[in-house]
Amino acid sequence: MSTAATPSAPAPEAPGASPILTTQQLRMVFGGLVAVDTVDFEVPERSIVSVIGPNGAGKTTFFNMLTGLYKPTSGVVTFNGKEITRKRPDRILGMGVARTFQNIRLFPAMTTLENVLIGRHQRLRTGVFGSIFRFPHVRREESEAREKAREALAYVGVAERHFDAGVTSLAYGDQRRVEIARALASEPSMLLLDEPTAGMNPSESASLTAFIRKLRDERGLTILLIEHDMKVVMDVSERITVLDHGTKIAEGSPEEVRNDQRVIEAYLGTGAGAGDAVAPEALPEAPPPDPTAGGS
Repeated sequence: MSTAATPSAPAPEAPGASPILTTQQLRMVFGGLVAVDTVDFEVPERSIVSVIGPNGAGKTTFFNMLTGLYKPTSGVVTFNGKEITRKRPDRILGMGVARTFQNIRLFPAMTTLENVLIGRHQRLRTGVFGSIFRFPHVRREESEAREKAREALAYVGVAERHFDAGVTSLAYGDQRRVEIARALASEPSMLLLDEPTAGMNPSESASLTAFIRKLRDERGLTILLIEHDMKVVMDVSERITVLDHGTKIAEGSPEEVRNDQRVIEAYLGTGAGAGDAVAPEALPEAPPPDPTAGGS
């Protein structure tokens, strides 16, 4: 990821800052399967929070409810003091919640720049009438949108020579960066990252870890991520919530979670003892990306 200087944002909030996002008794049932079970959760403003858990714990289902892709069976989601439980994804995006996906979702027929412009669309004021007649203010807004998209790509570290190339010609790691740039183009106040280091080598993962901190520190963003790479989680997170079979089993600082008996049992089995703290290397690595997977 690029480390180019950007305008400084206010310093991160101190621990104990008021929550920007909360859930109350959030539940999702598919037929007879309880995917997420009455989860109370909050994310302090300008914090970095991770949601972890074994495969099938309900993490991506939880993300999908926060961003409007799934309508919860019951419970309440609040963002910036406003209920968003049953709002459409585009409405939630417009309120300042952007996300990336577990499996990369880019438009293969478009260029790199065009993919990021889609994220910028939420901030455009031009309607159908203006698009047809191409008034001067419309052309000016489009030019500004292209410039913002280029800035977002440069910020995440995509080389300028790739901006006008087909997005499928980019390496896997760069496609991940494009997806983050598309989310940033919508000017969110909160960014949800679903397994951002999936498919990356250790060097790329370390670079992304530093970049997540940079997003919070320079842009004042609140970051919520799902991640299987426990080294990334332990290095970057200020708070961790652990799900197992859709239920929240632990929550706290990385050190507290690492030593929580319920977490140890969820990852290492019920035979694990109280002294068996969960070391990052003992936890399962993320499986290779599966295009047919429905989430975790």
